[in-house]
Formats: sequence, structure tokens, C-alpha cells
Amino acid sequence: LSESGVPQLVQPMIWDYAADFDVESKVHLIEKYHRCGFSKVWFASAFKGATGVNQSLTLIGHHLKNHLQWLKVASTSPADVLEGIALTGWQRYDHFSVLCELLPVAIPSLAVCLQALKNGGYSEKIKENVEKLLGMSNLETDTFMR
Repeated sequence: LSESGVPQLVQPMIWDYAADFDVESKVHLIEKYHRCGFSKVWFASAFKGATGVNQSLTLIGHHLKNHLQWLKVASTSPADVLEGIALTGWQRYDHFSVLCELLPVAIPSLAVCLQALKNGGYSEKIKENVEKLLGMSNLETDTFMR
């Protein structure tokens, strides 16, 4: 791979939407890419649309945990390897499915995930900030929004 010249032309993107993916295996994968000559890698997460084919409400806690896992990968990866994170919001679970989790119901999840990435984690203070920004009195991350 390194002799092909591809690492000078592209940057790989590592996708994973699971809430409990193996951080160590992602770090090893990044190290392998780096040894092959890729100077930068991207991560891909999701704030909606990645938890089930017929999901209509967004599981904020699932997506928050996914982003917290990516933050762990970023903090344990070689310095200056991460180029960025693509925070995706899928409109369909797959190309053959009906629409799922429309954007309006997923905005709280988007706000939570962005704030977690911006602040390097999630806390009660960050939750209160998101509630204030969205004009909500009680942001629920472990259950569906009421």
C-alpha cells in the first residue's frame, strides 16, 4: 500500500456508529494506516439514523456514548494524525428503507454530540448549556424525549 502512492492521495475515514466499540482496535487501525504512509485519518460518527431501520425517535444516549468513544480514540492515537470527524445524520438506515429519524426530532442529539466534541466530554454543566441553547427544561439522554 505504501509503495502504491495512495497514501499521498487520500485520507482514510474510519466509520463506527456503535456506542461501545473497541477503542484499542481503532487505535491499532490508525497506527497501521500511519505505518503505511497515511499522514492523516478521519473518524465518522452519527448523531441520528444509525440505530435501526424503523427508528423514529433518536436515542441521544447511544449517539453520545459513540462520540465519547471517538474522543477516547483521539486522545490515545498518535499526535497530529486525526484530521477531523464527520458527524453524520442519516436520513435512511439503508438505501432501501423509508425515512427514519427526521431532523427536527434529532436536533437535541446533534446539539449534545456537538457540545461533547467541542468540550472533550460531557457533564451536567454541558447538559444544562444544551438545555439552555435549545430552550428545554429537561433533556433526557437515556430515554426518548417527551
